[in-house]
Amino acid sequence: MTAFWEQSWFWPAIVVIIGLPVTLLVLTELQSSLQRRGNELSKIVGLLRNAVVPLIAILILSVQVTDAVDPEQLTTNRIIATVLGFLVIVFVLNGLNILLFTNARKGSWREKIPSIFVDIGRIVLIALGLALVFRLVWDADVGGVFTALGVGSLVIGLALQSAVGPVIAGLFLLFEQPFRLGDWLDVGGTRGRVIEVNWRSVHIETGDGILITPNSSLAGASFTNLSRTGGAFTVSTEVAFTTDDAPAAVVGLLQRVASSLPQVIPGTTPSAVPKGGPAYEVSFEVRGPSQEGAALATFRMWLWYAARRAGLGLDGDTTDDFVTDERRDAALETISPTLYLTGDDALALAPVVRLERYAAGEVVSTVGTVPDAVRFVLAGSVELRVPFEDAELPASRVEAGDYLGQTALTREAMLTTAIARNEVAVLVVPATALDQIVRSTPALARDMGDVIDRRRHEVAAAVTAHVESQRAPARLDR
Repeated sequence: MTAFWEQSWFWPAIVVIIGLPVTLLVLTELQSSLQRRGNELSKIVGLLRNAVVPLIAILILSVQVTDAVDPEQLTTNRIIATVLGFLVIVFVLNGLNILLFTNARKGSWREKIPSIFVDIGRIVLIALGLALVFRLVWDADVGGVFTALGVGSLVIGLALQSAVGPVIAGLFLLFEQPFRLGDWLDVGGTRGRVIEVNWRSVHIETGDGILITPNSSLAGASFTNLSRTGGAFTVSTEVAFTTDDAPAAVVGLLQRVASSLPQVIPGTTPSAVPKGGPAYEVSFEVRGPSQEGAALATFRMWLWYAARRAGLGLDGDTTDDFVTDERRDAALETISPTLYLTGDDALALAPVVRLERYAAGEVVSTVGTVPDAVRFVLAGSVELRVPFEDAELPASRVEAGDYLGQTALTREAMLTTAIARNEVAVLVVPATALDQIVRSTPALARDMGDVIDRRRHEVAAAVTAHVESQRAPARLDR
């Protein structure tokens, strides 16, 4: 009589009894470790632990039981082996996808492969895996099936050559990837942003709608990728003034307005050239084509206000209903208590003051410059910002009834940059006129001195608060 440990089922059963718990324990710890690190491989390890390994153990035991009872009845084992084969295919496909593509580094060849090629590769692997399962488990003749599929594919390919050719050309375009989602393209004079790329076409948002361009058309034609211009994109536009405006004054105005745009790349110099007659062309560089629309909109709005302040006729229009004698006199009456003016003083001051308006976001005065006038805010709000390292810190605000440029009286440089928070109307009083008022009204000099001291304290407080906020995270780290 054969001892039980010499039976054919003994050692496979021992492997399952001992090996299964140990393997599950190791896989559980591995899955927990991967989950704590946020690694996508934890899902694959979970599939291996919860399905593949237990099914392998069941198949080992089932084979021993079936061989001991009736070796001819293999249907149960084949069904289990088939299910196991399906799970192994899923395990391999998901593992390859995570290892090759999910964790692909930006800019690597794996990250550049279009999804259509990944799908095709997945289908091929599934077909090969199923063929292998049916061949090994069910002894199926899969060679004939692949031969029939190959011949059928050849016939279909020849019949649909004209239709499939453009699709293949489009697939090669996707593989080359001359553009990505979010890139800006110029296709036949139409400019837009790529919002979708699939196996058949590219969807481009133009602002007037969605332009759907077949991949084959892009593969067989020239187009410009505006997002790959070395980090700078040139924006150009034409504007018109009156022929009476001095070209040098117009060019200087266009350059000043363009250089103050927030979208303009620092360190670049906008250009403006006369085109003949009333036309001028201005060009400036932004960080990408996505900023072109916002930059042009801001430029046109700011230019309107700047042209009115400079007395230049943008679009041939030199009128400004805002600048009237009545509104100027009303503004003088408003600021008279601040300047200690009497009625006669206000009348004498009227010819030298002027009204100005600024658009939201415009720079009213720049840090480091010596102002030549004091600007009394009649409407709107102005934010004062102090430059510190690579940032601009908000120091305070100047609301209606207050004024800025107070250092015009002492001929000192401004400590802050004044930026309009919304449309701002100001009354500009030249420094020379203020000098005459101060000589007869010492109280005005004292008031402006107090304002200068207050603004200095606000600047110091803003810098101190910023430094303290930067130190706080460092203390928390320690």
